[in-house]
Amino acid sequence: MSEPAVSSITLEACHALSDIPRDTWERLAGTGNPFLRYEFFEALESTRCTSETTGWKPSHLIFRMGGEIAGVAPAYLKSHSMGEYVFDWAWADAYQRYGMSYYPKLLIAVPFTPSQGSRLLLDPQLRSALDAQSIHDLLDALIAKLGAHSWHLLFPNAQDQQLLQHETQLHRIGCQFHWRNNGYARFDDFLDKLTSRKRKSIRKERRQVAEQDITFNRFDGRDISDHILAAFYVFYQATYLKRGQRPYLNRQFFEQIREAMPEHLHVIIAIKEGEMIAGALFLSGGSTLYGRYWGCLEEYDHLHFETCYYQGIELAIELGLQTFDAGAQGEHKLVRGFEPVLTHSWHGITHSGFHDAIKAFTHEEAEQVMGYYEEAKAALPFRKA
Repeated sequence: MSEPAVSSITLEACHALSDIPRDTWERLAGTGNPFLRYEFFEALESTRCTSETTGWKPSHLIFRMGGEIAGVAPAYLKSHSMGEYVFDWAWADAYQRYGMSYYPKLLIAVPFTPSQGSRLLLDPQLRSALDAQSIHDLLDALIAKLGAHSWHLLFPNAQDQQLLQHETQLHRIGCQFHWRNNGYARFDDFLDKLTSRKRKSIRKERRQVAEQDITFNRFDGRDISDHILAAFYVFYQATYLKRGQRPYLNRQFFEQIREAMPEHLHVIIAIKEGEMIAGALFLSGGSTLYGRYWGCLEEYDHLHFETCYYQGIELAIELGLQTFDAGAQGEHKLVRGFEPVLTHSWHGITHSGFHDAIKAFTHEEAEQVMGYYEEAKAALPFRKA
């Protein structure tokens, strides 16, 4: 069979996930990654967490080849830059200073989720027919039709990164810290790989949490009762309210994913004197544990590290998962055995003047990030072989 011509490939945007058949989405995305599940995006839309009102107007991409759907991608028309974790506020400010509109922009991403994964959910035949130039051209043409001023594709995996690689386009890199399971059967196996000083430091932190009479319970899937979920949601809200922000997700969203995709969901609750004092929610899928949401009402020594990191490491080991992605930022993860990982994003800025200025910025930023990444690798707390 001959390869399809690029000219036979079209790209359009729909305005609701329901415009894409569930079985088509699942065929292209699979069901292993919780953040690519049809049910995940369905819950975001049905609970109005992603809507035009919240600045996340669903505009999911549909690639057609010979008139048939051969690819999809989660996408939104954004009227702000919140909840993205790849920061472009300065770009928006520059547009405004010159009397130009930066928004709306087309964002190809998983909302509120700085985790790497597939973003272009493509049939293998379509993927082989595309190259970086054709992808960028299709997206440039689409934003013109949508009335958007730019497009942004965040946190692609290595396969998508290979397809997006283009020397003249805008590419940003960032650095996160992930924990890797090197065949550990228990937490102490991991500690044994650390230097003596770091091993003692972690044991001291964990001991100090226990000495505050704090214990932990874990709940999975549909065993997460309404009572537990309500308590967790109070903690989750507190994280945002402390910063003077409204939470991105509502309680109905968490209730819906508990029912729709329970096999991915885990909640760890911290308890003191019979009262729940903190909680963290994790999602598991494929070979990775994702630590996403956490909160507490009062501060306790090392409680955040224990609940979000050490309890997460124990969960990853128990589930036999290879990687623990505990979220964005966090240089403090480095001394606790999390390794630096480069992240990527691609940006289509159609205004030639701004494109050139932003490209110069991304080159300077990349040099700084790479320097930081190399320094972080050199500072890993593991014993030398």
